[in-house]
Amino acid sequence: MKILLAITGASGVIYGKRLYEKIKRLGHNIKLIISENAKTVAELEGVSLPNEDYDYNDIAAPPSSGSSAPDVMIIAPCSIKTLGKIANGIGDDLITRAAEVCLKERKQVILVVRETPLSYITIKNMKTVTLAGGVILPASPGFYHNPKSVDDMIEYVVEKVLNVVGIEHEKKIKWE
Repeated sequence: MKILLAITGASGVIYGKRLYEKIKRLGHNIKLIISENAKTVAELEGVSLPNEDYDYNDIAAPPSSGSSAPDVMIIAPCSIKTLGKIANGIGDDLITRAAEVCLKERKQVILVVRETPLSYITIKNMKTVTLAGGVILPASPGFYHNPKSVDDMIEYVVEKVLNVVGIEHEKKIKWE
């Protein structure tokens, strides 16, 4: 399975970092794009990001073409700006162009939105992306498993994404 992960400038870049590390550790083919705003947020949040495979501004990179589309694209975290651009067909950077390509090729696109509260416009954009075949997966950790740390709450969201993608993994969070 070819997986493309994008990290955008919403708070919570740790979700993207943990997803990248876990998917790579599980032996899957994963490529990474990091937006300029994500780099700024990572610095503010004290998160060191992995090296990117594609430049955010390189609109001619392989993920911008349907003939090179990944099987799955995950955007974690997904900023409201990125959500809006995807919902409205504005593919002016590699992340939004790759998402547009994946949607048109009927590939799985998962947006891990990390924002609250949500405006009416944001909800409409979520609806549009959902109708186009995307999955909106808010970074909303559950508490029924009695998390003991922030790390447990991050793991909850990461495992939810892996479950939606269909990646087998050792489950730390039990859903029984």
